[in-house]
Amino acid sequence: MPPPARQSSASPEPPAPARFRRVEVVANVASGGVGATAPADAEAIFAEFGVAARVRAPAASEIEAELRAAVAAEPDLLVILAGDGTARAAAEIAGPDGPMIAPLPGGTMNMLPHAVYGVRPWREALRLALEGGVERPLGGGHVEGHRFLVAAILGPPALWAPAREAARHRKARLALVRAQRALRRAFTGRLRYSLDGGEREKAEALVLMCPIASKVMRDEAPALEAAALNVRGAGEAVRLGINAIVRDWRQDPAVEDRPCRVARVWSAQAIPALLDGEMVQLSPLTEVAFEPNICRVLALPKVTEEPPA
Repeated sequence: MPPPARQSSASPEPPAPARFRRVEVVANVASGGVGATAPADAEAIFAEFGVAARVRAPAASEIEAELRAAVAAEPDLLVILAGDGTARAAAEIAGPDGPMIAPLPGGTMNMLPHAVYGVRPWREALRLALEGGVERPLGGGHVEGHRFLVAAILGPPALWAPAREAARHRKARLALVRAQRALRRAFTGRLRYSLDGGEREKAEALVLMCPIASKVMRDEAPALEAAALNVRGAGEAVRLGINAIVRDWRQDPAVEDRPCRVARVWSAQAIPALLDGEMVQLSPLTEVAFEPNICRVLALPKVTEEPPA
């Protein structure tokens, strides 16, 4: 692939860093990556930037109500310090016309925060976002009333994700049990799928990645990245499982990918799926579609690499 061309002097200026007057923060202090001192820490960081943020630290049963109250307050920025499920709920409540969202890493997998800010602690991510963050529309996907902002895995290999999380937390016995369960399900029947009305194909699983998470698409690309996982036999399933646990699974030779806007998927039984880290069961016949503008996020500016002289 040729190196990216240099921008001409006529290229538009990059967006200016966002500035805020009214800020709402919703922090789930019970979440693993947050902690009891997070509300005070967040207030102190905002004070460094001359902003008096309203910080809400609701009980787990009150998070959705507090999210709605925070959006109703019409802030310039809504900061979410919680897990992926809370970040996704905030995005859905805010929508493209509501406040800009800053999803900070406060959960277990932190798929959206890591996609937006990279892998870094929430305090560092917040400071960087306030110093030079820019507004960016966030596209994603939806299926059967569920939205995902990072990635969806449809099919039995979705069950490798719980095994990976157990391994990451050094729960070896639990990781083994979950891996065995995933392996047992791996050959119960392949998925059939069609991308953008094209020919019908088969795969062990179908992965659909949003532009912000894709390594081969631009963030503003109007499509999902569809990756078919074609596993042939227990040996490949074990190798793919190892790749899912210890490295980027997309580097596995059993994976082939391409862009799509609509994917129709069907199976002989209910389809296990992992949507932004959350396990769900989908109907045996389902459709996944790209949604170009789910919400607006406060993202770090892109770093444009200059080609060598």
